[in-house]
Formats: sequence, C-alpha cells, structure tokens
Amino acid sequence: MTQPFIFCHMLISIDGKITGKYMNTPEGEAAGDFFYQLAFGKKPFYKNQGWLSGRKTTDDNFTMYKEPILPKNFEAVPAGDYIIETGKPIYYISIDPSGKLGWEKNTITYQNTTATVIEVLTEKVSDSYKTFLRSLDIPYIIAGKESIDPKQTVDKLQQHFNLESIMLGGGGLLNWSFIEAGVCDEISLVVAPVADGSSDSPSVFENGSLSSDKAVAFSLEQAQTQEDGTLWLRYKVKK
Repeated sequence: MTQPFIFCHMLISIDGKITGKYMNTPEGEAAGDFFYQLAFGKKPFYKNQGWLSGRKTTDDNFTMYKEPILPKNFEAVPAGDYIIETGKPIYYISIDPSGKLGWEKNTITYQNTTATVIEVLTEKVSDSYKTFLRSLDIPYIIAGKESIDPKQTVDKLQQHFNLESIMLGGGGLLNWSFIEAGVCDEISLVVAPVADGSSDSPSVFENGSLSSDKAVAFSLEQAQTQEDGTLWLRYKVKK
C-alpha cells in the first residue's frame, strides 16, 4: 500500500510564528487569503482530501475549549476503530489523544470549506468519550497506546477513508512529530511580510517531550513572491 502524500501547509509571520496579532493586519489577511486558495480554493495547488490538526489548534479554531457532554450511562463500546461517514469530499482530522474535545456536531466550516470530522484517539480514551463521539456520528480511529503514532494514523486514514493526500495544519508539535516519524513529504510555508514580536506564540515546528531532538534537512523546490510581499516557499523533506 502506497503511503498518502503528506504536506505541511502553514501560514507564518516573517519570524516563523503560526498565531498572533500579525494575522489581523492587512498583510497577514492578504497572505491568509493566498494560503487558503492554495489548499482550499476553487483551483487549488494541492489536492487536499483532509487536513489534520492538533487538539489545541482544534480548540482554538472550532471547539472553543468547550467540555464534552459525556453520557452518565452507556454500554461497553466495541474495541477498535469506529468507521462511518466515508467517501466525503474533505475531512477535518483532529488529533485528540486523551479524548477532550467538546464537539457539538460532526462537521466544521473554515471560510467556504465544510469538512466532516474524524477523531484520532489513543487506547487510553474512555468508553464514555467514544460513546459521546458515536452519538454525534463522528468516526474515530485508534492510533497508539499513550501517544499518537503518526505512521499508524496515516495508514488507517488511507485504509478506512481512502485518503491519498493529507495536509498537516498545526500546531508545531504535531507538524514536527510527523516530520520526525518520516511521514511528511513536503513543507509549504506562506510567509506574511509582517511580525508582532511575540515571544509566546508557537512556531511552525516545535519539539515535544517525546522528540529525539534530531535535526531534519529540507531541499528547496520553489520560492514564489506575490505583489503584496507574501512569499511562498516549498520544500521537500530529506528522509
């Protein structure tokens, strides 16, 4: 089975930050529009069948740190993955190792794109949370015991949902874990010509506690400038 094409597509400030006040400037908004068109527009550069984000990114943008409404009484949940809602045009794939996201429905909307939610869980997630997801018709896959296994995640997404192209959409810990695991093929950075100087904002790549602290090299494939000063960089990951 051929591995899906995995590309990390991120909007960043000129100093490599993925969130911050810079995003609300005219320069940041123009770069954000260009970023959207590359992966979600009517004639996108990338064939994006699903984009994958970490729990904090999902809470920041979609679930807004709401607590899941867990059932008090529930039957034992069958072991393994819960596969429904296959064959959709596009998916939002949420990494949720402990089962914390407070979903209210099984779709999200990002600008003009509506996507069906898939949850990626670990074996430690409770049956009550799995029952909660089932009640909302949210499919889920189990990929790891205590922490998420990137390779297993990608394999199961292809196997169950026939995904051949998946976008990594942050945060920095998630992006780096997939690069370290050798399952990311390409990096796409849309650089807005603006910065806000924040030292607390996360970067496009960040080391986690499970990281090997090993450097990864990239080869430049393309550098393209826009009239407004936005820069688009594409790199292949050297594996």
